[in-house]
Amino acid sequence: MKSTTVPCPVPFEQQPINEYQDMRESWFYSWGVRNLRGYLTPIFILWSFSWILVGPVASASFAPTKYPAQFGLSAAAGALLIPTLALLQLYFGWSYVSDRLSKPTVPYEESGWYDGQIWVKPDEALNRDRLIVDYQIKPIIRRIQKTFWTLALLLFTGAVAWQFV
Repeated sequence: MKSTTVPCPVPFEQQPINEYQDMRESWFYSWGVRNLRGYLTPIFILWSFSWILVGPVASASFAPTKYPAQFGLSAAAGALLIPTLALLQLYFGWSYVSDRLSKPTVPYEESGWYDGQIWVKPDEALNRDRLIVDYQIKPIIRRIQKTFWTLALLLFTGAVAWQFV
């Protein structure tokens, strides 16, 4: 039996499946797809380089020779800002693509903001896209959420430790 599906009118770069493929292959968004070590390494590198910015500020507030614990805790907490911003970008990017894949319609623009259209996905495309969301994207989003919880736990632990130094 011959398929009667209408070809997708959405421009190639605006098709949710292609947006997903672009994200998987991009340098930044591919962090979420990597194994655990490949995922954590860039986050740790960002945290380490953040010390270059945060260290002098923390040392101005707490002299490392006089108050080493306060210096270490404040610098470690401050250095979490840049990795947290990177994780937020990862989270929002993957959530956006997940949302586009999950919806039964795809808003798109043919040549500019003034000619927006909406394409209704055929059932086979919608089912394929939802399987991608369930088995490929949701684990990435859960991993990022777990990382946020871990960072929150680290900050809480630091705040408790601060009370004892």
